[in-house]
Amino acid sequence: MKKKAIAVLALLALAGCGARADLKPRAGQQLPPAPYGRPDQLTAHELLNQNSQSRPGNSIELRVKSEPRADDPFDLPPTK
Repeated sequence: MKKKAIAVLALLALAGCGARADLKPRAGQQLPPAPYGRPDQLTAHELLNQNSQSRPGNSIELRVKSEPRADDPFDLPPTK
């Protein structure tokens, strides 16, 4: 009986973890001000979404074999 009660309480606690509600700032806190030029303030959900400019894709090509490096014209010795 005691094991069943513990299992039921654990399932109820786990069910509460999946609850979804609108995001709101903490008491006494405010959302950041609207970006310059925007008439309305962004919501919490809009602030969490990232566009492609704030999180660009990886465009680096990986080398598959060793290759000699080309001369770098900006690799100059230090001046005194």
